Amino acid sequence: MPEIRTYINMTILKGDKGDRGDKGTPGKAGAEGPPGSRGPMGPKGTKGQAGSPGDACKTQHAAFSVGRRKALHSVDYYQALVFDTVFVNLHEHFNMFKGKFYCYVPGVYFFNVNIHTWNFKETYMHIMHNDQEKVILYAQPSERSIMQSQSIMLSLEQNDEVWVRLYKRERENAVYSDDVDVYITFNGYIIKPSLE
Repeated sequence: MPEIRTYINMTILKGDKGDRGDKGTPGKAGAEGPPGSRGPMGPKGTKGQAGSPGDACKTQHAAFSVGRRKALHSVDYYQALVFDTVFVNLHEHFNMFKGKFYCYVPGVYFFNVNIHTWNFKETYMHIMHNDQEKVILYAQPSERSIMQSQSIMLSLEQNDEVWVRLYKRERENAVYSDDVDVYITFNGYIIKPSLE
């Protein structure tokens, strides 16, 4: 007898679409991806408030460079050379009224003084460390005025003073300058602080 096979048309039996099922449990996190590209720079912030001033004893910098535009005739046997022009004066360690550098940062310092002599007049001065004469700058009276210089390195403790002193003997002691150019300079700066 011939074999009979039943054919069912599934398209006829297909029902309507069912409701959406409940959300399943989340799976495990995947591997971390590569970092993204850098975003654009944000706007500049506002300026902050100024901080409180630091302790001068903890400041590891010290330097000054001062000049004098006026000539000077020494009228006393001992007279401090004062200055009227500031080129550099970090932290105001150089006192312009007294003509003295005050050490607030102990260490090794370099000092230099430059002057212009006055013809026919003696020039006699010292670089002083506190009340001690350390080096002399001297020029005998001459027909010509010349530039003179003296330098020294000193080991300073806190509150030490370094200054230039004129010393008057029998002759007239003077240094030359004018109101236009600067002929007289005094410079100093720290080379190595004691505490680093």
